[in-house]
Amino acid sequence: MANSTPSNRKARGLTPETGASDKSPVRSSDHDEPLKEDIRLLGRLLGEVVLEQEGQQVFDVVENIRQTAVRFRRESDPIAGDTLDKLLKKLSRDETNAVVRAFSYFSHLANIAEDQHHNRQRRAHLLTSAPAQPGSVAHALSRLDEAGVSGPQIRQFLQTSLISPVLTAHPTEVQRKSILDAEREVARLVAARDLPMTSSELRRNTERLRARIATLWQTRMLRFTKLTVADEIENALSYYRITFLSELPALYDDVATEIETRFPAEDTVHDPLDAPASYLQMGSWIGGDRDGNPNVNASTMRHALARQSATLFDYYLEEIHALGAELPLSSLMVDASPDLMALATQSPDRSEHRADEPYRRALIGIYARLAATARSLGANDILRQEVGTAAPYGTSAEFSDDLSTLVASLHANHGAALVKPRLASLKRASEIFGFHLATLDMRQSSDIHERVLSELLSKARVESDYASLTEAGKIDLLLSELAKPRLLFSPFMEYTDETHSELGVLHAARDIRHRYGKRAVRNYIISHTETLSDLLEVLLLQKEAGLLHTDGNRLTALDLMVVPLFETIPDLRCAASIMRQWLTLSQIAPLIAKQDKLQEVMLGYSDSNKDGGFLTSNWELYKAENELVALFNEVGVTLRLFHGRGGTVGRGGGPSYQAILAQPPGTVNGQIRVTEQGEIIASKFSNPDIGRRNLELLVSATLEASLMPPTQESQPPQAVARYEAVMDELSERAYRTYRNLVYDTPGFTDYFFAATPIAEIAQLNIGSRPASRKASRRIEDLRAIPWGFSWGQCRLLLPGWYGFGSAVSDWLANAADASDRSQRLDTLRSMSRDWPFFGALLSNMDMVLAKTDLAVASRYASLVPERELRNAIFSRFADEHDRTCEMLATITGNRERLATNPVLARSIKNRFAYLDPLNHLQVELLKRHRTALAEGEAPEDRVQRGIHLTINGVAAGLRNSG
Repeated sequence: MANSTPSNRKARGLTPETGASDKSPVRSSDHDEPLKEDIRLLGRLLGEVVLEQEGQQVFDVVENIRQTAVRFRRESDPIAGDTLDKLLKKLSRDETNAVVRAFSYFSHLANIAEDQHHNRQRRAHLLTSAPAQPGSVAHALSRLDEAGVSGPQIRQFLQTSLISPVLTAHPTEVQRKSILDAEREVARLVAARDLPMTSSELRRNTERLRARIATLWQTRMLRFTKLTVADEIENALSYYRITFLSELPALYDDVATEIETRFPAEDTVHDPLDAPASYLQMGSWIGGDRDGNPNVNASTMRHALARQSATLFDYYLEEIHALGAELPLSSLMVDASPDLMALATQSPDRSEHRADEPYRRALIGIYARLAATARSLGANDILRQEVGTAAPYGTSAEFSDDLSTLVASLHANHGAALVKPRLASLKRASEIFGFHLATLDMRQSSDIHERVLSELLSKARVESDYASLTEAGKIDLLLSELAKPRLLFSPFMEYTDETHSELGVLHAARDIRHRYGKRAVRNYIISHTETLSDLLEVLLLQKEAGLLHTDGNRLTALDLMVVPLFETIPDLRCAASIMRQWLTLSQIAPLIAKQDKLQEVMLGYSDSNKDGGFLTSNWELYKAENELVALFNEVGVTLRLFHGRGGTVGRGGGPSYQAILAQPPGTVNGQIRVTEQGEIIASKFSNPDIGRRNLELLVSATLEASLMPPTQESQPPQAVARYEAVMDELSERAYRTYRNLVYDTPGFTDYFFAATPIAEIAQLNIGSRPASRKASRRIEDLRAIPWGFSWGQCRLLLPGWYGFGSAVSDWLANAADASDRSQRLDTLRSMSRDWPFFGALLSNMDMVLAKTDLAVASRYASLVPERELRNAIFSRFADEHDRTCEMLATITGNRERLATNPVLARSIKNRFAYLDPLNHLQVELLKRHRTALAEGEAPEDRVQRGIHLTINGVAAGLRNSG
């Protein structure tokens, strides 16, 4: 709508306070005051936009709902609750969508303000002489120094380490890229207000902020069409342009400087640029993860690498061009090394104007070679034409060597100061990203491999019914086939599309490695690994594609590391047994040796949580890790764990720094990969400063978890053994409670599909992957991510806490007498205080409980048509919630949620008033939508759009619990 704004009316905005003035933030003794001021400002500007765009009537409706929701939430006014319900029910369809958009955008803008406040506080801390903050590399190095770890030990450690965040495209990112781009500009303008500004500069900043918020209001929030894999690839690449390409090299530089400052090298000619540049690398599943996604194939893999490479070459070419402008150094003024002069001579630049400028001529030559390389890899839109032709680089190492020639010449000829601003970062980038940008993982389910091999073996007349063989029979057959030089596949036979597709992706992987380098694709992950044959099947498939190398009947090398993924509770319990079989096979030893005696194992947090509940999932993961460490130490192989952590606590997420430090001893050792999923990618990496901080957290946590020796305060083995015995008992009780509810309660599936927006989430265009593995309503077939996402929407967040209360209360009640109960309670309290694993578990659960709201969840329960079922199941939720809160308070001594994190507690409290209308409206819209469907009417677009908008807003408001 385009109603004019009344000249005598000023919008108060979507905050409980009156509008903020256009003043630079005033710093007060309240450390959160700048945050409040930013939220006031953004809320006021949003209110002005609503008033201008939608008119007085809509603005008044929004403001009335806002004030009522604030009274209901913050003042516990029951009359306000009834009033809010009546206000929301009588909204017209147009008013409903306007209200939903207003409150959704406020959540988005509040997120921006909070991120900026985190950056502001971190910067303020760095400007003081206060000790380094936990999570910083400086803090980690300080701890290591105090513990007696030396500089050479740390440098050597980084030489062999791999820390890899892996971006995945799981379907919980509900924001469009257009929205994210506009919000990044809002973030930039908000950050600029911290700088001193004149009144005119401040006015222009406010005008631009208002314009960007108006852009948001006029931009469609929802996608009309479902995301394709190509869309997901482009979305992920935007984070490289914003954060990774610049911030990763800068972080390497900071780490090298911090090490050099605290541990000066004894070699006086030591160059910090010689520090290892391989310990932090990016990974991706986007375009290579086929598990349950029929849209991923050989073409998407090739497309992913082509787009990754093109994005990277755009960056390289732009940086080389900029370096040419920065290094007009004349040989009449300063010498250059013979190697640099040779590089200049090879350049296609023959201009007399640059005859005395060897660095520029060398860079023009490098640019020409990069451009030729980019074209050879499929890039056709190079922005600046090169001066002349040149041969493409054969490998990224050749490009890095040319940059090293520039660095060495500058260092040797009074130009060291010219290295740091750009050249050093570019050299690091070349080492980190190569020509591939990020390692693309391949993933497929074990049952697909079995079907493909069954057909290959049958068509080759080796075995007519491979799938029916016993496990021992499968292993014998697979090992026999691996020892034979001939292939199973024949170009003269007909095969199913599935077999052609699966072999096609392996051929694509071989081609990609040849074109972009071996780091481009190096891992093959097997979902649902349940037996040794699941691993051997992938070896045989790699042999079919020329990725397994042999010498006669002996296996010598494997191009793609076979990575088992253990997901369900039974799978986790079998992990060490399966890996023992794998590692002790005589045929596998040469392959492990060629992998530097290193083997990766992936653990699935989301699926184990859905399978066994929050407590049991965490405990079984912990035990599996301990068992794997013991096994790998026994056989002398390095273990790299790949943690398939979801974004939310209910999917195994939570703060990464604390999670890494809480890992069992010996499980990190400089080798760790971690998934970054869905909406969490935007939360962590859409702001460069926030992204840099999150990358630093991974490095510092890995340093501490790997190198910190046991301290005097560490718990003795007997105490840890006691804790573990208690966890075994608690886990068994929690498992029974959770499984009894989710899998054994008649009607629970009906309740879940009625009381959450799972069906509507499945219709959202938020990912290329289906929400369920099979076309069924079985919980077993539902993907873990929409499972957790749905419980977040109805504010119950069940996967993050259910079962804990019963487990603890039953265990305490089972004490022999009062003295035994007291001792048991003391044990739980010491576990919370002294055992990082249990402390992190309780901290994560505390956060989830702080965001859980049974009053709101009860409104969703009203969507269940059968009253008896609704009351029976919701009463179990309520009872278990009460028990869980009571037991948590009994253990920690804190009855208030987030008592140890008041900043987050205030943030959540402030957000609830703006989430309540969204949840109330979501319920109302779901009722309208489902009633229409039940009556055989066609779904109304505005109602469906309103539902999807509320899903977006609630997810934004809950952030890491959405």
